[in-house]
Amino acid sequence: MPYAPEVGTSIRGQLEEREAKILSPYAALNKNSNGRRLPEPDDGCDIRMPFQRDRDRITHSKTFRRLKHKTQVFLSPTGDHYRTRLTHVLEVSQISRTVSAALCLNETLTEAIALGHDLGHTPFGHAGEATLDELHPSGFRHHVHSLRVVDFLENRGRGLNLTFEVRNGIVKHSKGRNDILPEDSGELPVTLEGQVVRASDIIAYVNHDMDDALRAGIIDEGDMPSAIRKVVGERHSKRTGAMVRDLIVETLTASDGRLHFSSDMLEAITSLRTFLYENVYRYYQVHNEFEKAQRIIRDLYHYFLENGLPRRSSSSWEPVGAKWQWPSDQVAHRRVCDFIAGMTDRYALDLYEHIFLPTPWNIR
Repeated sequence: MPYAPEVGTSIRGQLEEREAKILSPYAALNKNSNGRRLPEPDDGCDIRMPFQRDRDRITHSKTFRRLKHKTQVFLSPTGDHYRTRLTHVLEVSQISRTVSAALCLNETLTEAIALGHDLGHTPFGHAGEATLDELHPSGFRHHVHSLRVVDFLENRGRGLNLTFEVRNGIVKHSKGRNDILPEDSGELPVTLEGQVVRASDIIAYVNHDMDDALRAGIIDEGDMPSAIRKVVGERHSKRTGAMVRDLIVETLTASDGRLHFSSDMLEAITSLRTFLYENVYRYYQVHNEFEKAQRIIRDLYHYFLENGLPRRSSSSWEPVGAKWQWPSDQVAHRRVCDFIAGMTDRYALDLYEHIFLPTPWNIR
């Protein structure tokens, strides 16, 4: 007999019972969540579980929609098929859900973390992040700012009030060039779902950045070291599939509540990341655009510190006025940093043109 919900019983109660029966002992259950930053009254809606509500809040947020116009690697590419920050988080979400389903983890929690993990990214990708880190007195890290977005900046300053598990997965996803799965559990998300997103993030970006670099003609297929190709395969889909399968099989084999790659696969992924840093991210044309983007961010940052943040009317930008004064340097840096970090690439370019480039006079 196919499953049929019982009429007259709580839908949420049935969903919680189903989770407890189906999911792994290592999975994070909705009923065991550590809750939200701010308690919320019961709104009478028992259809959506807490992690599902978090996912929905993220996908309906303005910050999430702006990801479609934020750089992944190639700044303002003219081609239609290069990745953006939005397509990146969608690919991470897809990979994460595949892994979570195979491990019988909470797919909805995994998806919420994946969709929200890069909300704090700046315009112009890591060029913008590096520049704000240089300019802001307290530094800047996109994963920390992602948490600031969902806690304070979204929803007209009220934040999204997400659950602890989603917030923790967001702030703990970033690796830089550090270990993908470090031995120190304090560096990892507290849930296995969050750890899945952390691993899926690098699986996604080493493969799609490689694919974009091939499309751009920066590298050729034969440039990848043969030792890496031997482990991960020759084509984009095979490389991604090999990494995902290895993560699933090794984790199921160990069955110890932690994620695992085989030693050969972990070495191949780490080597591929190094290959991309040396041959793509530091490629002279990519680096030249990186420096241009940094100049735009620096000029805007210093201008806003001195003149305040602009307001936009229906058709043009309006200056804040000559009498503008920040209440303190700390407030000034915080507000300016938040404002710039939330920009899309084209918004930053448009505003830069308006502020710094002359407008031709129409002589009649």
